Amino acid sequence: MDVRTSANPVVVALRDWLEVGNRRHPWSHNDHFHGWVLRNLPVRRQRALDVGCGRGALLERLAPRFARVDGIDVDEAMIASASARLAGLPNVEVDRRGLDELAAEGGGRFDLITMVAVLHHLDLEATLSRVPALLAPGGRLLVVGLARASSPSDLLLDCLSAVANPVMGLLKHPRRAREDDGGAQSEPAMPAKDPSATWAEIVAATRTHLPGASARRRLFFRYTLAWEQSR
Repeated sequence: MDVRTSANPVVVALRDWLEVGNRRHPWSHNDHFHGWVLRNLPVRRQRALDVGCGRGALLERLAPRFARVDGIDVDEAMIASASARLAGLPNVEVDRRGLDELAAEGGGRFDLITMVAVLHHLDLEATLSRVPALLAPGGRLLVVGLARASSPSDLLLDCLSAVANPVMGLLKHPRRAREDDGGAQSEPAMPAKDPSATWAEIVAATRTHLPGASARRRLFFRYTLAWEQSR
């Protein structure tokens, strides 16, 4: 599973404790936020783009709701895994294109762009600046992201998340996982990276490139960001 906290020494011990609990009662933090994405879909649903699609879990949930769904990723193992998972869905395409290539092909084509735990892998300013040109009128950007803790309030939220995390694990995965359990272990590991941008930096970049966006800190080491293109 993918769990990321701040690298601040204050939470290192909590991170270690958290990992033990996660191994015993594993759950996906990113999949947990798919529900938020699905509750905030745009009215027009012709074409969706998932940036950093990973193994394709969100693509699979978007496919019945859009005429066409595109997933892009730079990791070949992720592309292969998502392609195999979604082979039976004719309206889904997965490839290695980047946002620059998509913009060059023509803007204003997507009714939805999603980024789940991927924005911290990309250049923050450059990525957010490209979004408006790619979205169709009324289209939405929905981001589930990670920020680097840099303030007392950030650290407090990380600590609250660490406490709440095993509770959620027990609710989602009551049976204690055995060491020989298969499941996700048979799938390629998701690329991982600690976030470098702070919450304040993310908010500032959002205000610059996506005025009027809604951004909120959340439990479980995540934030959400939503922005709608003018009609």
